[in-house]
Amino acid sequence: MLSHHVPDLVAIQLLTAVDELGSLSSAAQRLGMSQQAVSMRMRSLELQVGVILLQRTPRGTTLTEAGAIVLGWSTEVLAAAERLDAGIASIRSEALRQLDIAASRTVAEYLVPRWLLALRGRQEAAGQVATQIGLTVVNSEAVIELVRSGLMPLGFIETPALPNDLRVQLIGFDELKVAVAPSHPWAERTTPLTAIELARTPLVTREAGSGSRLSLEQLLSEAGIERSEIAPPRMSLSTNAAVRTAIVSGIAPGALSSLAIADDISLGRLVDVPMEGFILRRALSAIWQGGTQPRHDAARALIAIARTAG
Repeated sequence: MLSHHVPDLVAIQLLTAVDELGSLSSAAQRLGMSQQAVSMRMRSLELQVGVILLQRTPRGTTLTEAGAIVLGWSTEVLAAAERLDAGIASIRSEALRQLDIAASRTVAEYLVPRWLLALRGRQEAAGQVATQIGLTVVNSEAVIELVRSGLMPLGFIETPALPNDLRVQLIGFDELKVAVAPSHPWAERTTPLTAIELARTPLVTREAGSGSRLSLEQLLSEAGIERSEIAPPRMSLSTNAAVRTAIVSGIAPGALSSLAIADDISLGRLVDVPMEGFILRRALSAIWQGGTQPRHDAARALIAIARTAG
């Protein structure tokens, strides 16, 4: 264990600057301190070491013989500290160029790519090195667990079941659409679909824990539908693509993000079924641990981009 006589690195830097520059005022200017603060620091250093280190004259300040000896011993310490500082800066820089995120499937498939393109453009315009993004795609429930466990510093979810132990930032909204194959009877209906009709119909849905399924159940509940009135799914599938394919094949109706079925509707592979006085609108959120903002610059920028694109 070091004794209390060993000075700290700032004091060693000040002593070095005084020796090289020959005055307290010049040393203060180099280290961005006031001359008064440097003088006080040097007096404290002399008290700590227990010998006079500086000789003050009208022409400036020089080191005493003892001061020169202490400085000589300190040179290797300061050089080692500078190597340590450079090494830490290097690994921090490397870490800041890499950001791992997790996103729910709908967000990852239809929104994250455009956010990343905007992030790269923003960084290049600012002359910054582009951050390398590692993306893990799972359902909203799994995203929450990855962020909660510390495995992912940032997550994007589409579920109403928001975690109360993580930071949550609303970034926008998405709308679920009820869709059917052109051959389904609902494709020809002349009256809008009611919430109770939708609830009592076995649907093709995403798996338990997905944001799409949880959002649908929550929105039906908000429309006054009891959980006991909601029919079990006709089929549960783990990806938007699989649900879309099942709906197109006529297995059953389904409710998916408008982002996921926009092309199918425009090409006539699916029919959007209008709802009566009922909008399946859900929130999209960013989540992270810790302070009011994520620590990583790119994470903060990505959230800002997502909110703007919202």
